[in-house]
This record gives sequence, structure tokens and C-alpha cells, in this order.
Amino acid sequence: MAIATIKPLFTTKSVATGGRNGVSKADDGSVSVTLSVPKEMGGPGKPGTTTPEHLFATGYAACFCGALDFAAKQAKKDATGAEVTCAVSIGPREGGGFGLAVRMTVVDGKIPTAELKELVEQAHTVVCPYSHATRDNVDVQFDVQGA
Repeated sequence: MAIATIKPLFTTKSVATGGRNGVSKADDGSVSVTLSVPKEMGGPGKPGTTTPEHLFATGYAACFCGALDFAAKQAKKDATGAEVTCAVSIGPREGGGFGLAVRMTVVDGKIPTAELKELVEQAHTVVCPYSHATRDNVDVQFDVQGA
């Protein structure tokens, strides 16, 4: 598969130092986090710290929620009340190293489940850049709960 080229609308930069036990921050100061390896992964799990998986889950949930809203507007539906929860797991891969798995829960009490599933599929396959980036690389599963 060829890499898609884009016409950048927005670019942001972040700098990380110290890896999983360091600091990561956006160059514009909008985000600054202290990182710590969780106890489940053999680290100290320091209170008040985060992980790259937290950041990925937060970004993917926000981006997918926006993609769902976009897909809904295209279909003349209103998904502004949808709630998207993104759970990101990390673990060893069969081929060595580590990999991610994602479970996305999408809830909207105003849109019938069948219609919401169609909008989720559209958002995932056509709209969301996080979904494009993870496709064929990360196991992404959906739990969709509509009206």
C-alpha cells in the first residue's frame, strides 16, 4: 500500500526527553506531561504522571469523536451528543517488541444502533486520520450503543 500524501492544514511538534520516565511537551506550551512507567509494566507508576498510551487514547478518542460528527453531518444526522471512549492496551507482540490494541466504545442515545454503526464505520474507514494510521497495524474493535 502506498503512503498517502497530504496537504498539511496544521502541524504541531512535541519534544520528549527521558523516554517513558521523562517529560513530553508541545512546543507551543499547550501540553506538558511527566511520564512514568506503570506498575503493571514493572515501573514505579508515579502518581500524577501519564503514559504514551494515555496520550494516544485521549487523542484517538477526541479525533474519532470529531470524525463521527463529520460523518453524521454528511448523512444529515446529529452526533454531537455522542460519547467516545478509547481504551488502549500495550503488550508484547508475537514477532518481538511491543504492540497496541484499541477498543473503542461509541454511545449515542439519540441515534438508532444500526444507523450509529453505519456512521462509526464511515468515520473509521473514510474520515478519521488515527484510524487511517492504525489500519493494518493495530487491532481496533468497536462497541456501538445507540438508541
